[in-house]
Amino acid sequence: MPPLYPAAGPSEEGWLDVGDGQSLHYEVSGRPDGRPAVVLHGGPGSGSTPWARRLFDPRAYRIVVYDQRGCGRSRPHASDPDVSLAANTTAHLLADMERLRQHLGIERWLILGSSWGTTLGLAYAQRHPERVSAMVLNGVTTTRRSEIDWLYRGLGARLPEAFERFRQGVPEGERDSDLVEAYRRRLAHPDAEVRAKAALDWHAWEAASLSADPDAPWPAAWADPAFRMARARIVTHYFANGAWLEEGALLREAGRLAGIRGVLVQGRHDLAAPLETAEALAADWPDAELEVVEDAGHSAADGGILDAIVAGTDRFRDRS
Repeated sequence: MPPLYPAAGPSEEGWLDVGDGQSLHYEVSGRPDGRPAVVLHGGPGSGSTPWARRLFDPRAYRIVVYDQRGCGRSRPHASDPDVSLAANTTAHLLADMERLRQHLGIERWLILGSSWGTTLGLAYAQRHPERVSAMVLNGVTTTRRSEIDWLYRGLGARLPEAFERFRQGVPEGERDSDLVEAYRRRLAHPDAEVRAKAALDWHAWEAASLSADPDAPWPAAWADPAFRMARARIVTHYFANGAWLEEGALLREAGRLAGIRGVLVQGRHDLAAPLETAEALAADWPDAELEVVEDAGHSAADGGILDAIVAGTDRFRDRS
């Protein structure tokens, strides 16, 4: 498998006004006339990472990396409790992608999505199949309510100690209820210390399911309290609303992806996004190939996940 490509700074960056008082931060790197590709980060609310551009050959690709609403360097930032999330929904993010594509003068682009970014990428491709040249998806999710229920209830049986700590993060009377909604309320509490602890407790639970290695450190960005607050607010907002997607729709409509080549990279031991979702998608997407990475979990840092992603982008490097 090939290594990551060398780091290269952006040749273009800026903020795009997408309405609703929102400005998205974006960066473009690689070959100006290369094959366009866009990176959809996870979370929702995790923000982009500079190394994402290293998943593409910069001699062949024009690489677009951006921060979705409310996170990263996009404005306003959801770490501010006064920032409303009313204009931060899946429909808004899909419209933002189209505005960014048009702003950059791109006809069709390859989508690389990880975790939540796979849900967003699938929703976009099913809505705008003519705008997608290929897809490379890692840690496949469709954000069904059944997947959310697994993450914040069912998975507790596999990680009982971490789950009990997660339950202890909300008032006693709410510990056997909808924990996503309970944490969303804690994150809106008038006491800043209560909000900060809720964001920390939320990420402690997510960290427990992130890697196949139980001793793996948290992602570096998670050490930032502002990052944790924005991400926790956004992810609970989305998951409490089922990401505003009809249950199972992204799997039922997978046939709309016919003609779009895809690579699905999935860790065998992914607890956060169990393998069966990727398998179901591959079964109904005629042009997708599923690559299962042994000894890997949900984290892109696990096993050969990054190598498999790079191999996927290389596969489409010279195709229009």
